[in-house]
Amino acid sequence: MRKQFLIPIAILLFLAITTATVSFYGKGYRFSFIEGKPQLSGTGLLVTNSTPNGAQVFLNGHLTTATDNTINLFPGEYQVRIVKEGYFPWEKKIKVTQEEVSKVDALLFPSAPQLVSITTTGIENPTIDPSLTRIAYTIASQSARKNGVYVLDMSTRPILTLQSAATQLADETTDKLSKAFLTWSPDGQELIASTAGTKALYLLQANGFNSTPPDITATLTSVQTEWEKLRIEKEKARLTTLTPVLQKLLSDHFKIISWSPDETKILYQATSSATLPIIISPRLIGANSTPEDRNIRENTIYVYDSKEDRNYRLDVDPSLRDSNNHHPIHWFPNSTHLIYVHDKRIDAMEYDSMNATTVYAGPFVDSLAFTWPSGSKIVILTNLGNSNITPNLYTVDLK
Repeated sequence: MRKQFLIPIAILLFLAITTATVSFYGKGYRFSFIEGKPQLSGTGLLVTNSTPNGAQVFLNGHLTTATDNTINLFPGEYQVRIVKEGYFPWEKKIKVTQEEVSKVDALLFPSAPQLVSITTTGIENPTIDPSLTRIAYTIASQSARKNGVYVLDMSTRPILTLQSAATQLADETTDKLSKAFLTWSPDGQELIASTAGTKALYLLQANGFNSTPPDITATLTSVQTEWEKLRIEKEKARLTTLTPVLQKLLSDHFKIISWSPDETKILYQATSSATLPIIISPRLIGANSTPEDRNIRENTIYVYDSKEDRNYRLDVDPSLRDSNNHHPIHWFPNSTHLIYVHDKRIDAMEYDSMNATTVYAGPFVDSLAFTWPSGSKIVILTNLGNSNITPNLYTVDLK
């Protein structure tokens, strides 16, 4: 009789122990020996991904695994280094916390990028639209019908040459538009072409050829007023997604340079020194472990991550400006990296200022650098150091 009772009890006890063991294992607990004594210790998960994948992962200097993989680690800080032949290494200190997932997404840049010309006749005055997908520019070396203003839509067109893949917006029969300076409207639907010789201003529709573009020299103020309304409406739409506390923070201390493409991060210059309050409390689990800087200083440039309520200082020169009087720092399409043009080179860095990598160092014109929407290339304007030729557009391959 006793045996009949013991067997079910033993089975239930075995099932309970097995269930508890599986549960603890699933939560990351592992047996380890500390000072020669067995202990059950909690672990965290480290997920390592890289683009391209198949890179080696070193933890504290030891080759441990390869991307893309997930490993259990005891809580603590780890120096993670990701290495792949032909690419610059990626390195960062990652904090692993018990029962939490820490994630690494390393974008690796080639150490010997390919430089390819995509124009041959020479182009001038390139400028990118607010969506960062279209480049407007002028051509002055062809016939009157072929000279004029063009737009390349990088999001839909294949890379051939800009002459065959781009859309002509206006030719030179209207005025000296082949030398015009171009300005995009806030919604990317129109451009103003300002001619150098006659000082005339023409309004161009960006979706096709303008046979007789209107001269808006006398009505420029009204056009600028409409554009300013569009800009304000667009900015208001972005601000409505933020909390009132964050909206006041922006109003009091931020001069916005640009929003990330996914509109979760703000690149800004501090207008005054202050200490940013904690908006999300308690702090988010699994957030970026790079130390932040909430004590902002006037005129310094930062990135604020509204999704994680974290703020990072960027080591960039706030006084630099490009030909359009904009700071030469731009968002990468993935919203996690920035392109910084300075000292005759192009650097790519993560939004928390880590892993700054020089992806191009060579001659190019006026700090102009445009990122292809897929993130696979950077477009630059250069004459390769030959002052006797008109510059052309080239792509710097980042794959």
